[in-house]
Amino acid sequence: MTLPQCDTPPSPQQTADLRERYRVERERRVRPEGPGQYRSASAEFGYFAADPYVGVVPERETLHDAVDVAVIGGGFGGILAGARLRRQGVARVRVIEKGGDFGGTWYWNRYPGIHCDVESHVYLPMLDETGHIPEWKYAPGEEIRRHAVRIAEQFDLYEDALFSTSATSLTWDETAHQWMVATDRGDEFRATYVITATGTLTEPKLPGIPGIEDYQGHTFHTSRWDYGYTGGSPEGGMTGLAGKRVGVVGTGATGVQVIPLLAEDAGHLYVFQRTPSAVDVRGQRHMTPQEVGAARRGWAAERRENFLRIVSGEHTEHDLVADRWTESSALLEKLLPSFRRDGEPDFEVAYEAADHTTMNAIRDRVDAEVTDPSTAAALQPWYRYACKRPTFSDRYLPTFNRNDVTLVDTADSHGIERMTPHGVVVGGVEYELDCLVFATGFSVGVSGITSGKLPVTGRDGIRLLDVRTQHGPRTLHGFTSNGFPNLIQMGSLQNASSVNFTHVLDEQAVHAAALVAAAEEHGAVVEPTREAEDAWTDVCAQGAPDHEWFHAECTPGYYNREGRGRPNGPLAYPHGAVAFHDLLRHWRAENIVEVLRPKVSTPV
Repeated sequence: MTLPQCDTPPSPQQTADLRERYRVERERRVRPEGPGQYRSASAEFGYFAADPYVGVVPERETLHDAVDVAVIGGGFGGILAGARLRRQGVARVRVIEKGGDFGGTWYWNRYPGIHCDVESHVYLPMLDETGHIPEWKYAPGEEIRRHAVRIAEQFDLYEDALFSTSATSLTWDETAHQWMVATDRGDEFRATYVITATGTLTEPKLPGIPGIEDYQGHTFHTSRWDYGYTGGSPEGGMTGLAGKRVGVVGTGATGVQVIPLLAEDAGHLYVFQRTPSAVDVRGQRHMTPQEVGAARRGWAAERRENFLRIVSGEHTEHDLVADRWTESSALLEKLLPSFRRDGEPDFEVAYEAADHTTMNAIRDRVDAEVTDPSTAAALQPWYRYACKRPTFSDRYLPTFNRNDVTLVDTADSHGIERMTPHGVVVGGVEYELDCLVFATGFSVGVSGITSGKLPVTGRDGIRLLDVRTQHGPRTLHGFTSNGFPNLIQMGSLQNASSVNFTHVLDEQAVHAAALVAAAEEHGAVVEPTREAEDAWTDVCAQGAPDHEWFHAECTPGYYNREGRGRPNGPLAYPHGAVAFHDLLRHWRAENIVEVLRPKVSTPV
């Protein structure tokens, strides 16, 4: 890893002053309840999570059959798992998906202006296999959703899929060596293997604003966009907002994309901001197949591997993507535990100087693009680069030069104070609204398994959630756990991560399919020993970097549990996605039989 050089390194006094400014700005925004400041879109707020895209859910008969593999989740993780299983000849693959179609996050997120913030030629998986070549550098959401459907169609995943359906329990039958799968539609069927691909962005969250239930205007969450009310499409044209006073809560990645289009169509737009995003240059443009080298076999795999290496701190001769992610990749060191510091004894000093240079440039951009000084000051992000997920836009900042857009800074009241039947109160001032949009994102990392909505019962009646609660995460490579045979878990726990998570998910899907193939070949079940779990936990713990101090000083957000910090621990593979993928490939070639046990009814 090479840190960018500063033309004029900050003096000790400048560094001290900036640290103090960051501390003061953080304290303005921290709330004592931490993540408890949000509410789940369930119970009395369940209508926020209802599916607005499916219409009337079609009736169907309940299922009481058997399949080879049940995949929980129809986002890219589940789709890729199904595709990789199909490629190795697995006949009965049943995907269970809460939404009305495949797509996961991209099924739910259809708000105006939605695009991926990672280059489409590396973000969209299986481009080599499907022959699709994205037209834009950053694909719009509908193209991404359609690509998810394209993969599902190509690998016949619709054949056994269950949509508008949630799994409600997974129970292991040791005698039959199968899982009993129950759903909220009355299904009770058997599966030899279960792959959980429930994602990290599935549960919409709402701010716990006092009086939220009293508001009488129209409101919805961005992940359930109400085009019946707004009119228009993801490209804009929301004629239903003409003349209306519209409010938006949330200025993260979603807000940065949706706010410019809302500003064009609303009568007046009020943006309620607690913490400004760091908004860097987007540089959206058309790209030709020739420009990405699409004529070469394996061009997409080469491009995404190049991107992964750069954002993981690995050396490459060329930067094929060349965007703000790769240019600022060294500053991701506090988010992705993969960067090597060999030969850099003064790393933290150099890192902080490079961080200051980047963030000062982002703040200077605000001053250059926003004409009103007080508005520009409120939009400047005062925190370290890795404290929040960076955002990218060429349209967001100029939006605040419009006379029909008002930025309401809520930092001094630590967020919106309360809601009334007619609007929102900040600083004692009521802002009357006809419509309020919650761009407040998802409960990151929360799934049915982690929340208890999907109980998983393994051998001898042990519950997966109970094991994690009592002992912490216990897995081999993040995929399998002792006591839960033939259960393969996809996700970030004790696994590797990256800013391009679809690449990680595809590598996980390849591994999951290989585990199934090995078990079938040997007539065995997939289950690690406790000793294997302990050894893997030690690998994750011993190499874990000390980033706890960094995130404790960050402005509140989901990276640091809303200001409560991000504790060190054996939660992820500590040497990065590139090394992890190499490790898995070697393990599959040399040691995969270690995770197999005979089909007997005695515990390991």
